[in-house]
Amino acid sequence: MQTRARGFKAVTLAIGAAMLVAACGGSDGSANLADEPEAVGTAAPEPTDPPATDAPEPEPTDPPATDAPEPEPTDPPATDAPGPGDDGVLDVPAEFTTITEAVDAAQPGDLVLIAPGTYNEAVNVVTDEIVIRGLEREGVVLDGQFELDNGIRVLGARGVAVENLTVQNYTDNGVFFTGVDGYRASYVTAYRNGDYGIYAFDSVTGQIEHSYGAGSPDAGFYIGQCYPCDAVVDNVISEHNGLGYSGTNAGGNLIIANSRFNNNRAGIVPNSGSYELCYPQRQNLIVGNTVYSNNQPDTPAIDVAILAMGNGILIPGGVGNTVERNLVYDHDRTGIGLVPFLEEGANDDIPEQSEWDTPCSEQRLEPPATEIPESLLWDSFDNVISDNVVSDSREADLAVEGVGQPTGELRNCWSGNTFATSAPAALETIAPCGTDAAAPDDAVWETEALNVLRWLGEVDSRPEPVDYETAPLPPLPDLDDMPDAATAPAQPATDVPFAIDTDAITTPVADG
Repeated sequence: MQTRARGFKAVTLAIGAAMLVAACGGSDGSANLADEPEAVGTAAPEPTDPPATDAPEPEPTDPPATDAPEPEPTDPPATDAPGPGDDGVLDVPAEFTTITEAVDAAQPGDLVLIAPGTYNEAVNVVTDEIVIRGLEREGVVLDGQFELDNGIRVLGARGVAVENLTVQNYTDNGVFFTGVDGYRASYVTAYRNGDYGIYAFDSVTGQIEHSYGAGSPDAGFYIGQCYPCDAVVDNVISEHNGLGYSGTNAGGNLIIANSRFNNNRAGIVPNSGSYELCYPQRQNLIVGNTVYSNNQPDTPAIDVAILAMGNGILIPGGVGNTVERNLVYDHDRTGIGLVPFLEEGANDDIPEQSEWDTPCSEQRLEPPATEIPESLLWDSFDNVISDNVVSDSREADLAVEGVGQPTGELRNCWSGNTFATSAPAALETIAPCGTDAAAPDDAVWETEALNVLRWLGEVDSRPEPVDYETAPLPPLPDLDDMPDAATAPAQPATDVPFAIDTDAITTPVADG
């Protein structure tokens, strides 16, 4: 570029000098460069410049045509395209590899829908009002492999529902609701878990229904530490556990109905104790259940289950419960028994009777007694036992005994039951329901008494518990699936417990 510029300058100077000579030259106005050498010479380029060249200048490069069509812009990705779970249904494993990933991504009102398969995970739930559902009850299996603690644990999340799946081989619990208001377990199978099958602790407003629990050392089903609980256990089957149902300090609009408890160490066992809050246990309605053969010696079992072995419906230290229209048969000890509960290592004293209606929300704020006994003896008061069919109990079909207070001062009553034996004798005669007559004297209550303290001395002779990992269990029965599991909309546990017409429940009839 520099050489080309200098050449262009030399030519320009030469032409300019020639034009100047012509303008000042001969009279005829013509210019003759050959005749005027000096004039031409004075316009010559500097010696250092290259000779002028008359080569044509290169044509300038034309700019791109401005009227050429512009390229079409690339459209950005659509921002409203649905992502996983945007329709309110989070599919596992199609959209989320694990149940945990789907639960963590779920929003209130969402449905986590699980395809058949085995899922080795422990799922924690902290989001309110989600529904976790399997497409097949038997085919969707959460398996803890005897290493993980809880299959599904709901930690304070309100309104969570678990539906139509199996939880098995967990070291603690199959399904565990703790500290929640609003919960539901429907069509759940809990099989061979190390503590409870389905466990609701310190939780209210709940429903456990159409579910199965087997192979747990404590209980197939448990509701504890709540008053009022506002809960229903309906249409469940519990077998081959330490206890079929356990309910420490649970009551107040709590119904256990239309269910089967068989071949556990003991059947239905709600009890009082200061080792959990909300004591005493009170105000259960136990109605329309079939309870039989709860003498099973080869189950896993905690200490209480060993002590209670051989009883159908046993209420240790419970208050104000109603037990009616149940079918109870084949028990080594009692069919329906009201007995004291001896608690060692107490955390508080027994509340006064004037405090028995105190809600748990208030009671739990009260400090414990300044002086706490080493042990407590919880007697059973004000229970109503009516219209049950009880048979084949080796110690007594109907039984009651007080230890802390005389049996006749406990205000329990019996009416309309079909039974053969009672302890003490003639219970319906000496303590019928619906009468204000004075209780008979102590001598009557001592006739053919139960002698429940003997049970304590016999604990060491009871069958030892079997490891829950290896205890023999029956094969799973044919259990109903949730209707329309693939298409039913999510229904969080915001409307529980479901209304149940307890007056319409009739006493079950034994098969055969």
